[in-house]
Amino acid sequence: MSLSVGIVGLPNAGKSTLFNALLKKTAALAQNYPFTTIEPNTGIIDIPDARLPKLAEVVHTHKLVPATIEFVDIAGLVAGAHKGEGLGNQFLAHIRETSAICYVLRFFEDGDIIHVANRVDPLGDLEILETELQLADLQTLEKQKEAKGVPSKEQKLLWDVVQKLKAILSQGKPARDAHLTDEERKAAQPLNLITEKSAIYIANMSESQLHNADTVIQPLKEKVNGTIIALNAKLESELIDITDEERIELLSSVGITEPALGKLAKTAYDTLHLMSFLTAGELEARAWTIAKGTKAPQAAAVIHSDFEKHFIKADCVLYEDFIAQSGWVGARKAGKARSEGKDYLMQEGDVVEFKIGS
Repeated sequence: MSLSVGIVGLPNAGKSTLFNALLKKTAALAQNYPFTTIEPNTGIIDIPDARLPKLAEVVHTHKLVPATIEFVDIAGLVAGAHKGEGLGNQFLAHIRETSAICYVLRFFEDGDIIHVANRVDPLGDLEILETELQLADLQTLEKQKEAKGVPSKEQKLLWDVVQKLKAILSQGKPARDAHLTDEERKAAQPLNLITEKSAIYIANMSESQLHNADTVIQPLKEKVNGTIIALNAKLESELIDITDEERIELLSSVGITEPALGKLAKTAYDTLHLMSFLTAGELEARAWTIAKGTKAPQAAAVIHSDFEKHFIKADCVLYEDFIAQSGWVGARKAGKARSEGKDYLMQEGDVVEFKIGS
């Protein structure tokens, strides 16, 4: 399974508009009728990283390569999707392939844009989305059968987990709310439950609502346990052909102090339990993506698969020290560089040079 975030919502909630804004190009068809998106659109999004220009300045390079994350724009879901209504079967298959869910909820009023239920009710929309995904997960669990005879330890554990998950889903709660041990979560992974995936919530607002966003999203805050990001997907998608500096200036003119798309990309990155280490040389300043808890040899393999096999050591410097000491030479002279071995757990923002044997 690839590490990707699925963008889901009811038809005409602004999913494809948000997707286009993230990609900064018109990659997905966004029209005023349901099921504009049928086959999922996939895009690789850069993670904003203010460290890279500073690294590039120190090592005298002009090439910056940020870390990335994959977003998938998935067909709109409607009530009855778990029974195949609308594009339900396709929707559920596509969302199972992602690693986290980004719910897009329509807060904006616009009489020219159809709502499948002829009303604007973001909490009601979220209830439809969550109910359909929970019912789909219950169908998955109902297919599980208790082992006959004397079950193995693994079979007994799985059956116990299935019962716990059935209980939580039957209460109208997502599987992620079940209090499972690490061992139980590992046993549940092959089930690939949709509501076990981590969730991010997008409040797609009008420009006027954004001026009072905290108040507007308060009811949603009381309902969900997860990050909520308020934005105007239409406005941000209309700015895809201008520079980042112009985009920030124009958003500021309507009271948006921080570009929400960058926050979404960073939030999604963290939701997938990812982190970055950095490399800096004359060729490029680059952020490399690894999972949190990755050891140095496996991190080296992200650069080249042979590096793990021939790993000797990793020279590491904290990013702040690298900048303060003007690069590797200064960091080594100041005693800020460390030589780490095979058991070293990589830290967010390590600037690294891997030493590889033949």
